[in-house]
Amino acid sequence: MRNEVACAGPVDEGSSRRRQIVEIAARLFARKGYRGTSMRDIGDQAGVLGGSLYHHIKSKDALFVELHNAALDVAEDRIAEAVRARKEPWVRLEAACATLLDIQLAPDSITTPMMNDFREVPDAVREQLIARRDRFEGLFRELVAALPLPPRIDRSVYRNLLLKQLNSTHEWYRPGGLSPAEIAAQIVAVFRQE
Repeated sequence: MRNEVACAGPVDEGSSRRRQIVEIAARLFARKGYRGTSMRDIGDQAGVLGGSLYHHIKSKDALFVELHNAALDVAEDRIAEAVRARKEPWVRLEAACATLLDIQLAPDSITTPMMNDFREVPDAVREQLIARRDRFEGLFRELVAALPLPPRIDRSVYRNLLLKQLNSTHEWYRPGGLSPAEIAAQIVAVFRQE
């Protein structure tokens, strides 16, 4: 899963089994969505009976939040690393966009399906997901703040439009055409008005 699911702590038989269950759950959530995935589905796929599953997983809601946050943690780390060595604001933005698209457009990505499932989750879960997403978007807030944009451009609107464009790319992207880096370059050129 391209390192999108991270489980902390030492690896023993219990944590190894939990990691396997979490990875199975991630694939199910990505394929069937929050509502379409039950704890029973996860248990069946993992070969774990109902009561035993709760030994490894607190609840479906807690698991979904954990997976969502882990995916964003990995994405945040990769984007921060991609922009770290770059100094010029537009180059930094393009590197961030290319990295995000590389993550989202990967065939085995769980990031995009999980980010797009907010409407399906209970309100308390949605609040947690939005709080973590907002923290993630802080990376782009900083990148956009550093851009030499005309004063008439509202940076919040600019950032939200940029992220909306990036986050919807999976809807039209087909492998074999432009690469994620080439798409990012095109998007940044449009947003830079070149």
